[in-house]
Amino acid sequence: MAVDKTSDIAEFLTSRRARITPEQVGLPTYGKRRVPGLRREEVASLAGVSIDYYKRLERGNLSGVSDVVLEALARALQLDEAERAHLFDLARGAGPPTPRRRRPQQPRIRPSVQRILDQLSAPAVVRSAHSDYLAANHLGRALYAPLFESREQPPNSARFMFLDPASPGFYTDWEQTASELVAHLRSEAGRNPYDRGLSDLVGELATRSDEFRIRWAAHNVRFHRTGTKRLHHPVVGDLELSYESMELSADNGLTLYVYTAEAGSTSQQALDLLGSWTATPVDQEPTPSASATKRRGIEQ
Repeated sequence: MAVDKTSDIAEFLTSRRARITPEQVGLPTYGKRRVPGLRREEVASLAGVSIDYYKRLERGNLSGVSDVVLEALARALQLDEAERAHLFDLARGAGPPTPRRRRPQQPRIRPSVQRILDQLSAPAVVRSAHSDYLAANHLGRALYAPLFESREQPPNSARFMFLDPASPGFYTDWEQTASELVAHLRSEAGRNPYDRGLSDLVGELATRSDEFRIRWAAHNVRFHRTGTKRLHHPVVGDLELSYESMELSADNGLTLYVYTAEAGSTSQQALDLLGSWTATPVDQEPTPSASATKRRGIEQ
């Protein structure tokens, strides 16, 4: 799917304007309004620009717009941190196109990064900006076994989320997780509009998944830095895990994610069981019935 910068800018600004009511910004309302949210002239007034200038912006022309105007627009539309960053990314991408580069090669995980992963006692993975799962420690691979073993390869959270029928059973709050994932990819697309790999991924998902296509059209954006994951693991059952992300400064676009559970919680007990399960020699792996017995021990 080719990136249409003009449409992306126009649809983003229109969607943000539509969600803000006059009451939210202290404007009086008179009679029945024909459009949801603010009118163009109201946004222009709040941002301190002319209506003609704002119409130009909402038609997708952000080329040459100053940071002062972008900041005023962000305040008028009450953009959050991720949305403000996305607006500035869209403006940077509105300039002359850069020469297209060849498809980048798959990032390589440096041995020192893999050693860090292996020495962590908590589940940990390394992901790319496209949500590719590039490396993991044993517990991280076991935690995300349904994704690593998915028929949709190479391992990618978006492919698994929208193309593998097993994903709704794995993600306890699938709807929210799916929306947050698409919002993350939207942010990346704004930051790197000429990323061929990301464009190919978005095109694949938009072609094959209505759920993805609907969320992509919403133009929501989000930072993926910290939060909670609720999973239903096929071996150890329900898990509620906190995650923290750390960018690998020497590896552009790669991020380390580490997952932890509250001490003494059933989720920590489940992680402990998962750790013992992964440590079992191949010829002594527990049978499904044995795993179920262990799970019942956790739940009691």
